[in-house]
Amino acid sequence: MARAALKWSINDLQEAAGVGRMTVARFEGGKSVNDESVHAMRKALEKKRVRFVDDGDLAGAVVRMTAG
Repeated sequence: MARAALKWSINDLQEAAGVGRMTVARFEGGKSVNDESVHAMRKALEKKRVRFVDDGDLAGAVVRMTAG
């Protein structure tokens, strides 16, 4: 969802996060990925103004913040 909000390919995310392409694919497929890789992907997306909702009624949601 976050990658789609940016219109990024798997390659775009893997390059921005410094992780392997298969790591992104495994994560998106619900498979186990190490915490460092998840953190790197999240930080790469957050640099592009994607925000994650960690708790509350909207937990799991992704929001792309716009400038202004």
